[in-house]
Amino acid sequence: MISVFLERIKTIDMIKLKNPYADLPGYNCFGCSPTNSSGLRMEFFDDGEEVISLWKADPDYQGFRDILHGGIQATMMDEIASWFVFAKMGTAGVTYQMKTRFRKPVHISKGAIRLRAKLAQRQRNIASIEVTLVDGEGTLCSESLVDYFLLSREKAEKEMHYPGRESFYEKPEK
Repeated sequence: MISVFLERIKTIDMIKLKNPYADLPGYNCFGCSPTNSSGLRMEFFDDGEEVISLWKADPDYQGFRDILHGGIQATMMDEIASWFVFAKMGTAGVTYQMKTRFRKPVHISKGAIRLRAKLAQRQRNIASIEVTLVDGEGTLCSESLVDYFLLSREKAEKEMHYPGRESFYEKPEK
């Protein structure tokens, strides 16, 4: 399933986002660090107005047998919202509040999970990011509205090591 998704990416306008934090000393994010051995190691793609992630659940992340733990689902939705802020809004910040609805169990055996994040609304320095999580069969299983407190670009750079929007995209070859 993941390989089919990656092949699809080559034929459409989705762009794989790179993780500019990966070489930052002390960086070990549970959600997106590629070297955190117990983390989720999420990867993200720019799909126009949305940021997308495809993730294959390991049985270590289940609550009940074959069901992805709700806390892991919430973590993933929070993480993709932050990547939306990084790549689409050009800053960093922190989760202010998160309203999550768990609609159906996410069965690990049904394949790769897809998450989508898009801007629902922005009022001053609060961005509301709408996130959906579907299972490998395309069933909507959970959704969140993540309110994100946005930092000024200067404060994001200084306090959160935000490297700038362009750092999340590969530089075009000349």
